[in-house]
Order: sequence, then structure tokens, then C-alpha cells
Amino acid sequence: MAKEIAKKEIVRLRDYYKKTIVPALQKEFNYKNVMETPKLEKIVVCMGLGEVKDNSKSFNLALEELGLITGQKPVATLAKKSISNFKLREKQKIGAKVTLRGNIMYEFLDKLISIALPRVRDFKGVNPKAFDGRGNFALGIKEQLIFPEISYEKVDKVRGMDVIIVTTAKTDKEASSLLSLFGMPFAKR
Repeated sequence: MAKEIAKKEIVRLRDYYKKTIVPALQKEFNYKNVMETPKLEKIVVCMGLGEVKDNSKSFNLALEELGLITGQKPVATLAKKSISNFKLREKQKIGAKVTLRGNIMYEFLDKLISIALPRVRDFKGVNPKAFDGRGNFALGIKEQLIFPEISYEKVDKVRGMDVIIVTTAKTDKEASSLLSLFGMPFAKR
């Protein structure tokens, strides 16, 4: 699936970014050069799997689900040091992550904004204060079932994940404006 997306010439959100968002941001922030305009750099999707570290079948199932959601093969994250109270050994698999760039990143963001987030129960919008001060946005998702690729019957356990959207914006205001123009449903302040 990832290769199919990579082969496409025009992705809907990338095309929308170039034709609509760049001129709007240039007008709003008075950028003199097109290269000053903030853009998406990458999206990192991480899933903590510490509770299934001993069950390799469940761990592999979680990796498979993350791969289906993102369209790219996830990488297992390893513990940096041993902590006896948590029964954790150094270099033990405790999570998974995927870094999305290019067309796959735009496809995932499109799916997140237009399909997955509206499927969240009692959804009132994402937290507009979840910026880190450098123009990056973090979003926590409580269950993987909101993505259309996940079949409810095949899920062994409901798992959450973190989605970090890294931009080239210098301030949170620029990044907020960029994501708003992409259609990110921010909650009313």
C-alpha cells in the first residue's frame, strides 16, 4: 500500500497545501519568500506496548495493526536500561513507532482528520494547547478502533497511540494556523 501511495503523482492534501494553504499563510504572516512558509516535516505515530512485552503474539498483532493504520512497517522500540521494579530488561521490546514522510504522511493526515477523528465518541475537537513551543503538535488517541483498517472482531485489546506532527513552523501560532488550514478540528477555546 505504501508503494502505491508513493507512486501517485498528486496526493489530495499535498496539492491542497501547495495551491491553497501556502498563499493563505503568506498573506496571514507576510512572508516575502515561499520557502519561509511552514510545512509538514514528518508525522511520528508511537504505541506503548509495555503490558504485552512478555506475550510475543499480542506484540506482533499490535505491530501489524500499527502497520495497517499507517501504511508503513513499524519499528519496535527497545528499553534503554533495566528497571527491576517494572520487570524490564535492557533492550527488551516495549513499544512500536512509525515515521511518515512525503506522500504517505499526507495520506495519513488526510485519513486522521477526515475519517478517524470524527469517529471518536463524544468528540469535541483536539486540544489547541498541545503544541510544544517550537511548532510541533502532539495528539493522543485512546483506541485504534477509530481507523477504518482495523476490524473490531480481530482486535485482542484496545490500545492507544500518540501522533506527533512535526512542522517547520517557528512558533505555535504559525503551526496552529497551518494545521487549521489543513482542517484539524481544534476545540473552541
